Amino acid sequence: MSWVQVLFVLLSLVAVASALLVVTTSNLVHAALWLVVTLGSIAGVFLLLAAEFVAWVQVLIYVGAVVVLLLFALMLTRAPTGRQDDLNVGRVVPAAIVAVLVGAVLVSTVVAGFHDVQLDLERAVVGSASVTGGTVFRLWVLPFEVLSVLLLAALVGAIVLSKLRADEPAEAGED
Repeated sequence: MSWVQVLFVLLSLVAVASALLVVTTSNLVHAALWLVVTLGSIAGVFLLLAAEFVAWVQVLIYVGAVVVLLLFALMLTRAPTGRQDDLNVGRVVPAAIVAVLVGAVLVSTVVAGFHDVQLDLERAVVGSASVTGGTVFRLWVLPFEVLSVLLLAALVGAIVLSKLRADEPAEAGED
């Protein structure tokens, strides 16, 4: 095994472990910080795959903007940011079943869609900004925009939910 392969495996393990910590931690701020670790290790994987442009976009857009947006949304909406043990008590098993089913659908979709695709890495300009930009703006512009609208809807939904919770009368005994 070369050092690139070893580094790839280590970064992949860090990404998987930190992604599991994102969804299993009971502190929302800690989950956001584990998301930074996950996205950073994915950017490292992109660097190892000679996709420097995609790695820097990963760092700038996702780590630099999306996580900051998430943290601002948490802080500005007065959402509880501390430990909350009651959030996932009865929902762990159904969530795990849905996660496995979604993972199986994603894997089968990728395998069915790309089973006959072969990449010629000898002639391809892997990771260059022109190839990546051309691919993104020709083939993936609609999914990219749908994702941005989805993130905006999630932020608006978080604000609405926090405002509804803030309008409820405070219980006796709370300060």
